[in-house]
Amino acid sequence: MKETTLPIEPDAKSPAGADIRFIMDGTTGNMIHSTVPPQQINRAAVHATVSEFWYVLEGAGEIWRKDSADERVTKLVAGVSIDIPVGTSFQYRNVGDEPLKFICISMPPWPSDGEATYVKGTWKPTI
Repeated sequence: MKETTLPIEPDAKSPAGADIRFIMDGTTGNMIHSTVPPQQINRAAVHATVSEFWYVLEGAGEIWRKDSADERVTKLVAGVSIDIPVGTSFQYRNVGDEPLKFICISMPPWPSDGEATYVKGTWKPTI
């Protein structure tokens, strides 16, 4: 059994550009806390082997997702959950004046930054 406390400072940056704090890891997946500064537009990416679940804690943002059957933009506000199935192109941004914060669970565990490939998104990245 494990217990963790949210680190005060970020541990790293995600390949897309969010500040991330490692919360929990295990054999079936891992969990991070992500923060996107106000008005930041992150890089668009696609994952090779990892699927993700997100739960938005606070802030205001949008995420674009596209797979072989569907394409959509979803508002990211407190209480919203989304999925990013493996092979789905995605890009997200903070559209507010406060940090966008969310929990991200990846399955299986995140292997390395080589997992993400950059793709053309719907917005011009600011980072």
